[in-house]
Amino acid sequence: MNPIYHRASFLCSAARLSQAPPDEGREIAFAGRSNAGKSSAINALCQQNGLARISKTPGRTQLLNFFRLEDQRRLVDLPGYGYAKVPERIRLQWRQEISSYLEKRRSLAGIMLVMDIRHPFTDYDEQVLAWGLNIGVPLHILLTKADKMSRGAAGNVLLQARRRLTGHLSPASTQLFSATRRQGIDEAHAILDRWLETACLEPAATSH
Repeated sequence: MNPIYHRASFLCSAARLSQAPPDEGREIAFAGRSNAGKSSAINALCQQNGLARISKTPGRTQLLNFFRLEDQRRLVDLPGYGYAKVPERIRLQWRQEISSYLEKRRSLAGIMLVMDIRHPFTDYDEQVLAWGLNIGVPLHILLTKADKMSRGAAGNVLLQARRRLTGHLSPASTQLFSATRRQGIDEAHAILDRWLETACLEPAATSH
């Protein structure tokens, strides 16, 4: 494993894009519905159980949470969407901030879209795929909680997902992932490495 993930540390939280760290270098955003396993995936990829907060109450990630890997490289945990028991105006605010981040953040080098393997391709997931197409950012799907299915059933979902993405307007790759069993860690790291390495070769101010 690239040691930069193990050295990841919390950088800051931002309620609005204007409060985010300087828009320099490259960062990878983790998006997904509440309770899809986003925080668990980040923790597993960084081998740190307490890096991203895990709550039994879906929707508790209400801020843009930034984690520093090394100079000019970051991971970002975006607010989950879907299950949070909050006023509609707050949900709309979260949605607007996620949209603003994805569309305006020049340092965004890729999106890890986290889907519960038992409930993939929700309307929100499709919207993130559309955002990826619109801004020209690569996207990789983690079909999380693969341990909740038999190997055969999980493999079928993966095959169906890849077939679905073949004709999708937004090119995306996908894989099985389980934070509990540490399944798919190396494959996901390979994607992250490629996206973050690109940052060293391109000017930070290059727009999508």
